Amino acid sequence: MAKSMNTFLKSLFLMALMSSHFARGEISQDMDVIFSAIPDDGPGCSVGVARDGKWLHKTGYGLANMELDVPLDGSHVHRMASVSKQFTAMAVLLLADEGKIDLDADIRDYLPQLKPYGARVTINAMLGHVSGMGDYDLIAGSYEGPKASNAIDLKSAAGGEFRLGNEDYLTIEEFYAVVEQLPLAQAPNQSFLYSNIAYVILAMLVEDVSGESLRDYAERRIFSPLGMHNSFFSDDPVEIVPQRADGYKKNDEGIYVNDMTNLFWVGDGGLHTNLDDMLIWDSHFYAPKLGREPATLMALMNTANSQHRSDGRLYANGQNIRGAGDTMIFEHSGGWLGTSTYYARLPGKHAALAMMCNDASLDTGALIDRSLARLLALD
Repeated sequence: MAKSMNTFLKSLFLMALMSSHFARGEISQDMDVIFSAIPDDGPGCSVGVARDGKWLHKTGYGLANMELDVPLDGSHVHRMASVSKQFTAMAVLLLADEGKIDLDADIRDYLPQLKPYGARVTINAMLGHVSGMGDYDLIAGSYEGPKASNAIDLKSAAGGEFRLGNEDYLTIEEFYAVVEQLPLAQAPNQSFLYSNIAYVILAMLVEDVSGESLRDYAERRIFSPLGMHNSFFSDDPVEIVPQRADGYKKNDEGIYVNDMTNLFWVGDGGLHTNLDDMLIWDSHFYAPKLGREPATLMALMNTANSQHRSDGRLYANGQNIRGAGDTMIFEHSGGWLGTSTYYARLPGKHAALAMMCNDASLDTGALIDRSLARLLALD
C-alpha cells in the first residue's frame, strides 16, 4: 500500500511539472506569435509574462543596439518613461510612512518656492492627477503635442523656442526653476488631468524633505531592500549604464535613427530597470516588505487617490485601475524618446506583463491588447 501511494504521489508530482511546463510552453509560443512582426535586424522589445512570482515567458525580440548588432535577450536595462511614476509614488508614501509629510497637506507647505496657486493643492491630489497641474505643453511643444497658448516663454540657448526632447538642454536645477514658475492648468479636484509636472514636483518634494536625491532615496528605501539591483533613477546624462538598450525611432523616410533624450530630471520618468527587477517589484505587491507596516502601506498604494476617472479607470499612485475580480488590472504605460513601455498586474490571476520596447515608432497598443487578452485567458 505504501509503495502504491508513493508511486501515486510521484505521478501527481510529475503531472504537475508537466502541466507547468506545457503552460510555459503554450504561453511562450503565443507570445512569440504576438511579437513575430518585430524583425531581428531592428529595435524591439523585452517581454516578460509572470505568474506566482515566476516567469512563464521572458525573452527579447529585436536588437538592444543596432550599431553593434546586439540582440535583446530579456536581460537588458530599459528607460521606463511613465511606468516610473509608481516608484516615485512609493517613495512619497514612504516619506508619509516615516511621518515626514502629510499626504493631505498643501504642497507649498513643503515647497514654498512654488508659484502661489491661489488654491490648496494636496500631495495626494498630485499623486492622483487631480491637482489641476498641467503638463509639458506649458513649457514647450514636443512629440506629444504643440505648446499651449498660456505656456511660459522659454527660449533655447540660440534665442528660439525651446525644444523639449533632445535638441535643447536644461540641467535638473534649471528645469526645477522653470517648474517653480508654472501656474495651474485648472482648479484642483475638478477632474482627472494627467500631469508629468506634478510628478516632477513630487521628486522635488522627496529631495527637499529627505535631503537625498530621488535616486538615492529610492535606492535606500526601495531598490536595495527589495534586491532590485538593476534599478535606479538615472539623473546623470553622461553615466555609463551596463546592459542598456539604446533607443530608436523611424525618421520621415522610414529609416531608423538614434532617439535618446538628453534631459535627465526624474520623477515623472527616468527609472531604468530590467525584467528580472520588475518581477521582484511585482512579487512585492503580494508579499510587501517596505514601510513600518508593509501590508498597510501596500493597501494605501493600491487605493485610488480620488474617484475621478479617465477613460473609465481610477488612478492609484502611479497605477491605472480597471476591471474587477479576476479581470482587475493595475497598469501603466510609458513613452518618451526611444522608448515605449508597459507594466500590468492582474491580481486575480496572480499574473503580470512587463513590456519594454526601444522603438518609439512601434505600435505598442496592439501588442499590449493581444498580450493582455492572453493573460486574461489563463486558467
